[in-house]
Amino acid sequence: MYGGRSLPRFHISGDVPASTDRMAGVTTSTSPSGIRLDFDGPLARITLDRPEVHNALEASDIADFRAALDRCELQSGVRVLVLTGRGDQTFSSGASLGQMQSGALTGDVFETLTNRLAEVRLPTVCALNGSVYGGGAEIALCCDFRIGVKGSRLSVPAAALGVCYPLGGLRRYVQRLGPTVASRILLAAEEFSADEMFRVGFLTHLVDAGELTGEADALAMRLASLAPLAVQGMKRLLTQVAAGTIAPSEAAGIVTRCAESADLIEGLKARKEGRPPVFEGR
Repeated sequence: MYGGRSLPRFHISGDVPASTDRMAGVTTSTSPSGIRLDFDGPLARITLDRPEVHNALEASDIADFRAALDRCELQSGVRVLVLTGRGDQTFSSGASLGQMQSGALTGDVFETLTNRLAEVRLPTVCALNGSVYGGGAEIALCCDFRIGVKGSRLSVPAAALGVCYPLGGLRRYVQRLGPTVASRILLAAEEFSADEMFRVGFLTHLVDAGELTGEADALAMRLASLAPLAVQGMKRLLTQVAAGTIAPSEAAGIVTRCAESADLIEGLKARKEGRPPVFEGR
């Protein structure tokens, strides 16, 4: 149940036509894309689906990933995005090195994905199902929350390969982790254990592998239960504050919209009546 009603569950993968199982109430489809998109009530789930290559992204995957993000924002009733990878070894190794070598994929193209993910209106939870390498680390950093598993590792060998990250990626590392940790990861190409990832703030949560899905879903459902205007508004303003690009007039507009919303009335009424609020995002 969500918001006092049950929402349908369905699955979309790629852009091929879907077939519907009316008995189960589930819509499914298959695609060669390395990006899988599912909707489950208020949650949208994007899964990186190439475990045989450590969930590396090709140029076509980046296009599919961006299209999936667009769908998440357009899908009625969705309030939280959960991002994860398939398999139990690696969340993502970032851009396909083969395609980088051939020129089929460039850093500029990869940056269109990270910028888009960072700007998603919905709150985002990254469930890192394993270790994270290269551009996969930046994908995780684009999310608001990062839940990792014990025993995983982080390594960004850009300097060892001769790669200089674009300004947007460098800025994201500094904003999220601070210049000292960013230097350790990017300049010195240090490898971090899961405990170190949690200590320096790369991970917001650290759990046993068997607890990852439950922890991610619990956090996502908590976010989904909160007032969406307030959550999305504060996410946008927090991002601007971190980047030093705050627009006072826009901030005032967001604050005013929340102050005049039906959700605030409902939240105060529910608190007075001792019941969970039912927010509608208006």
